[in-house]
Amino acid sequence: MKRILPFVFAVAFSAPAFAQTVDSQGAKKLTDDLAHYFGRQGFDIGLLKITADGDAYKLAFDFKPLVALLAKEQSLKFDVSPYSMRAKPRQDGQWDVSADTSLTGSLDFTGPKGPQHVDFSVSNNKFTGVYDPALAAFVSATGSMDAMSMKTREPTQEAHVSAGAGTATITSTKSANGGIDFTMAEKILDFAEIVQINDPDRGLNFPVTLNAPELSVTANGKGVRTKPLLDLLAFAVANEDEAKLKANQAEFKSHLLAVLPVWERIDGTYAFKNFAMESPVGKWGAKQLDLASGMDGVSQNGKINYAIKASGLTIPRQLLPAWTAPLVPTDIDLNFGGANIDLDTMAKKAIEAFDLNQNPPLSDEFGQALVADFKAKKPKVVLGHSTVKNGDIEVAMEGEMTFPGGEKPDASVTVDVAGYDKIVDALKEAAKSDEQMAQAFPFALAVKGFGKTMPDGRLEWVIDTKADGSVKVNGAMLKGPDAVQEAGGDQDGGGANLNDNSSGDDNATGGDGSDGGDSGGAGAKLQP
Repeated sequence: MKRILPFVFAVAFSAPAFAQTVDSQGAKKLTDDLAHYFGRQGFDIGLLKITADGDAYKLAFDFKPLVALLAKEQSLKFDVSPYSMRAKPRQDGQWDVSADTSLTGSLDFTGPKGPQHVDFSVSNNKFTGVYDPALAAFVSATGSMDAMSMKTREPTQEAHVSAGAGTATITSTKSANGGIDFTMAEKILDFAEIVQINDPDRGLNFPVTLNAPELSVTANGKGVRTKPLLDLLAFAVANEDEAKLKANQAEFKSHLLAVLPVWERIDGTYAFKNFAMESPVGKWGAKQLDLASGMDGVSQNGKINYAIKASGLTIPRQLLPAWTAPLVPTDIDLNFGGANIDLDTMAKKAIEAFDLNQNPPLSDEFGQALVADFKAKKPKVVLGHSTVKNGDIEVAMEGEMTFPGGEKPDASVTVDVAGYDKIVDALKEAAKSDEQMAQAFPFALAVKGFGKTMPDGRLEWVIDTKADGSVKVNGAMLKGPDAVQEAGGDQDGGGANLNDNSSGDDNATGGDGSDGGDSGGAGAKLQP
């Protein structure tokens, strides 16, 4: 589904306005409309044929001509069963669209690892929707299938992905700031993937099985620029010739600017219920596993976010010593990403500066200056509030990192732990039989000494590192700046000094500006 969904969005949000008369002339106009956006070759070879069919148009897809064309030009073979769609005009200017895209097919090609073969099928796959030419999007659509299957084979690996019944819905509305807002929801039952690895050169021969009784996919977007994207697509089709594109690059630039910011925001989540993975080393699983991501469009202060959330985790116990049982996570909630990302300035400067009549269109010097300007805006790597839990033990983290002077970062991370004494107890027990844990145990006690006890009993550490190499923990200098190399000799940057608050700052402060000397809780504040 990860591969299929982007194609579904492309079809759903980029179809052009349909003709309005159901007759042979209307069929010709619809053909011309679609060719304006996708080119005429598909119609000329018979890949797509549009005819009047009662009160609707029939769009018939036959892949045999494309198969024959590709077979002559490259080592690619595929076979896909034909299918059709019906588009019926409505009185309100919108269109009722329906399709039965139940497919079977195969694909053969040569990849980096050698010959590859793919078989796929989707049974009883139905789609109905209402398309609005004014929005260049489906205002509503539903889909369903009975089952799907895909098998792949390459020299060192075979895989079989399958799923049972599935349903999907899409809705779109006009966005307040231009473009469309959309929501999408999909649910698939009995998802499974079996991978058989057989690589004699590496001595590998084993299966891996993934399955989940239920997989849900949700997505929502705001301000997707469907109309300008269609205009850009039409321009590309009309200017396929390189000389013509160079001659019309001013218009090309205007289309690129009109597309910005492409979208305001898009977020999506894959959610697995009772996810399980079986391998030669044992069974991994989670009662609930969510994988989420989101991204702003091209903006001056963009954000990108990723999240991994799992509850009821199980890990093969044979991989771990018995003493680790109290420490193995049963629940995780990890959030990370970036912020203060200025793609808008970069995009607009690049669009203004590029010249297709030069080689390269953008000079290396311009590219270097663009990157330097991007870094000067101080984009951040962000660790959102994240937790790892097992029973009474919970480790929470959050922080951010910037690169003020180039390669070396400034970072501030807050870590707090509930049940730290239980961690120490587990290490103390392990130290009786494990030499490495015997060495780690004193370190765990020392770390506790740096922590600040919070009102709820948690221990907290605010860790601040600077590009000069200095490190503070709860406002106390743990390591001074790195030595500065000078012509006359080395300047000692200082070592560990827990009582020295000098780091090049007038005051030792946490992330919130409070006095770091007596408030170890300064910095990014956690909300357990």
